[in-house]
Amino acid sequence: MSKIKIFGLGGLNENGKNMYVVEVNNDLFVLDAGLKYADDKMLGIDYVLPSFDYLKENADKIKGIFVTHGHDSQTGAIGDIIKEIPNIKIYGTEFTIEMIKEELIEDKIDISNLVIIKPHQKIVFGDVSVFPIALTHSVPGNVGYVINTEDGAIVYTGNFLFDQTMLGAYKADIGKLAYVGKQGVLCLLSESLYADKIGYTSPNNRITSIMSEVLEKNEGRILVNIFQAQIYRIQELFKQIALRNRKVVIMGKKLESIIFKAIDMGYFEFDKSNILTIHHVNDENIVVLISDEREKPFSNITRIIRGYDKFIKLSSEDTVVFASPIYDGMEKSATKVFDEISKKESNLIILSSKKYLAHHASSEDLMMMINLMNPKYYFPVIGEYRHQVANAKLAEKMEINKQNILLRLNGEVVTFEKGILVKSEGNVKVDDILVDGKTSGDIGELVLKDRELLSDNGIVIVSVTLDKATKKVLAGPEILTRGFIYVKDNLELIKEAAEISLEVIEANTHPNYIDFNKVKLGIRNNLGKYLYKETECKPMILIVMQEV
Repeated sequence: MSKIKIFGLGGLNENGKNMYVVEVNNDLFVLDAGLKYADDKMLGIDYVLPSFDYLKENADKIKGIFVTHGHDSQTGAIGDIIKEIPNIKIYGTEFTIEMIKEELIEDKIDISNLVIIKPHQKIVFGDVSVFPIALTHSVPGNVGYVINTEDGAIVYTGNFLFDQTMLGAYKADIGKLAYVGKQGVLCLLSESLYADKIGYTSPNNRITSIMSEVLEKNEGRILVNIFQAQIYRIQELFKQIALRNRKVVIMGKKLESIIFKAIDMGYFEFDKSNILTIHHVNDENIVVLISDEREKPFSNITRIIRGYDKFIKLSSEDTVVFASPIYDGMEKSATKVFDEISKKESNLIILSSKKYLAHHASSEDLMMMINLMNPKYYFPVIGEYRHQVANAKLAEKMEINKQNILLRLNGEVVTFEKGILVKSEGNVKVDDILVDGKTSGDIGELVLKDRELLSDNGIVIVSVTLDKATKKVLAGPEILTRGFIYVKDNLELIKEAAEISLEVIEANTHPNYIDFNKVKLGIRNNLGKYLYKETECKPMILIVMQEV
């Protein structure tokens, strides 16, 4: 009999950053390793990774990272993990591995441990096996994973929906799902993002009709902002473009590479001669595809709107289409972008996030999966906590015992012994790695608080020059400000700030000696109180003291 532990290092009570661990005796299986994009409050942060200290501490037990599909929310942390654990194996289907390989090569990371798997071909690790099952999502080659143990299967769905019109590399194998359910599922980990949406997601995941209408009614240049890995949605768009003999320009090397790979690998048909270079971006009746590359959402379209892009300028003759739904936390950024486009008098078309859904499981999809799997225990994953709760309520409707529905946060461990849920022994330490550009590991909560303080109240720098021998003030104190007050209108305040600083310096200066710590603390305290009294603002105060 097995001792099984299941927990999330990311992906619980959040949108993105999915990484779940299933530990069977001494074997450790990692399911996905993704990132999430920073929201508006995370100043200067581009994206967030889950901390993987637990994986580094248990590297010898890891059998591999099993990736469901090639979206950043499932693959974004892989490069950083390989840097720290070079021998770790990464398993995924052909298209998923191609997308991961693209990122790793760009970052000059070894790709020798990438392993291509095929749906429905078992991978054996001693007494435990991993069985990938084809599931439907917006990217080809999407799979869920069945980890077979002596006490029953652990099933992880990743992202999925049931759509009978999505065939080929998008088709879900419902027969295999039913077979797994008949063999006995100990625990089902199922996504939660759309758990509160009534009905099936299909057909609201399809955009063929709206894109047909957009192309039919708008004869000028059309700019389409879309998530780069939504291959099925791009396929729908390209089919409509082909029917009207329009040409396409793809902005961004990564997006272009993904689309060419999808065409070359036969995931959809499109005449590549109709994809023109960036130099045709200002041609009439052209369709321009725009996406973001691991930057904050809307960064590329924003650059175009503000006139910073060297190839394209937005005009009142253009039509701008947002073909991907706006995720939670991005509404404020999206609204600003929409307003700026409207000021340019361009035609703006936004696909309603209520009418046009992403390729995630709604309530009926989730209940159908529960029905097929018939699990003993149910573990809602992937989504904010309210989504997990909505998912749990669906499981109750499907007559799963409430005690067997496992609502957990990142780091909270679920433990099974001999197929029975037992009390867990402590939690796993979890944290976020905040990434600013290419920098990770040194951006933390204190840095974010400093940035928030600077954005709200600005900065005041007190600069003073001292005689190295006598410690007398030679120059200053000089008061410099940024983002705090307009100096020309507040000369008296600046003068008083300099006098307060000088008083503190003189009070802590002795013959041939000055207490620098007391000076810095005293200026921050006394000057801070004065500035708050006068302005009701608390700027960051920096003291620069030099001796000559």
